[in-house]
Amino acid sequence: MSYTQEARVRDIQTRQIQDAITNVEKHFGEMCQIFAAYVRKTARLRDKADLLVREINLFADTETPNMKYGLKSFAEELAKLQDYRQAEVERLEAKVVEPLKSYGAIIKLKREDLKVTLSARNREAKQMSQLEKTRQRNPSDRQVISQAESELQRATMDAARISRQLEETIDNFEKQKIKDLKKTFCEFINIEMSFHAKALEIYTSAYQHIDNIDEEEDIQVFRSSLHPPDYQSRLDVVRANSKLTFDRTSSTKHISQISSNQKKKMEEEEEEEEEEDELDVTDDEN
Repeated sequence: MSYTQEARVRDIQTRQIQDAITNVEKHFGEMCQIFAAYVRKTARLRDKADLLVREINLFADTETPNMKYGLKSFAEELAKLQDYRQAEVERLEAKVVEPLKSYGAIIKLKREDLKVTLSARNREAKQMSQLEKTRQRNPSDRQVISQAESELQRATMDAARISRQLEETIDNFEKQKIKDLKKTFCEFINIEMSFHAKALEIYTSAYQHIDNIDEEEDIQVFRSSLHPPDYQSRLDVVRANSKLTFDRTSSTKHISQISSNQKKKMEEEEEEEEEEDELDVTDDEN
């Protein structure tokens, strides 16, 4: 294979390597930013849930016993879930975001390797151009041409050696990239599955606490609160007094009725006595 053909092959390889590095730099960078935003959103959701727990507890303190117990138990489960969400945030940061972020430094090193290769390729191309010029200017000067050919050969050997090194480096880079990407996404899935499995368990318990609130008992408590004990006592006193008054009134009426009957009876007896006296007087005169 001629120098020109070898150089063309290396140029194609170099461009492919450059495209591969650029592709990883672009998409890993985008994924890193999006995963970081995902983690921040999860952290904000945790903060909002903490505020919700606080508000539910404040509200529960104003409620009837069953409702209070149910709401506080629900809030406790919700608060427990936020502890797991915090662990989720920390694990996502360490196991997903950081590995993707580390590729920034790795890409920088690969670009340095690529830069060395491109410099060697440029030296080779320069020596090749120099050889062509020498041949054109001094076609019969074998010593100068031989020297130029030697310079080109050294440049070509350096370019070939550096290209092989870069090829090996990029090959390892591709292997590591695939391995790291698999690991990172598996970690993401495991973290999310672990959190959601625990969330399902906690939400089930929270649901039961809410569902177990005794509505009828609490409504009775609420209704009783509308008529406190001292009010009921006063109402009983009023009712008792009313009954006593009624009894007294009935008794007075009864006594009055008895007195009237006695008076009438006494009048009748007096009339009978008067009639008897009159009869006695008549008998005496006869």
